[in-house]
Amino acid sequence: MTVAMILSEKGRHVVTAAPTVTLHHVTQELMRHGIGALVIVDGGGVVVGLISERDVVAAVATGGARALEEPVSNHMQQAPVTAHENDTVDTTMQTMTLERRRHLPVMRDDRLTGLVSIGDVVKYRIRVIEEEHRSMREYIAQA
Repeated sequence: MTVAMILSEKGRHVVTAAPTVTLHHVTQELMRHGIGALVIVDGGGVVVGLISERDVVAAVATGGARALEEPVSNHMQQAPVTAHENDTVDTTMQTMTLERRRHLPVMRDDRLTGLVSIGDVVKYRIRVIEEEHRSMREYIAQA
């Protein structure tokens, strides 16, 4: 089970923004798309950061409403922890737990190919466990 399998089911579309957009713009994009994080990319499409709902809350809590007019680059996670398409789901879940990250940009050959959330990983893992459980019941019933 790899991250690529998750992406093949959920899709590879990633909402991105430039480091120069305001935090207010980020909040609008998060709400418009119903997502919890945006990947920040430079003009060449290189991942330079990640901004999550939690980062927005932290920015407003420390800087007040003025923070919303600042560039996202002031508040984003720089050099975010990433996953790779060939990473296992278990390894990815462990990384998210240890690094306390809810979203990981997915990379292949230094290019952004998707984004996985802890919800995506848990949903996939539960489905696999349920399939294994069903197979085991069928095997026992046939014995």
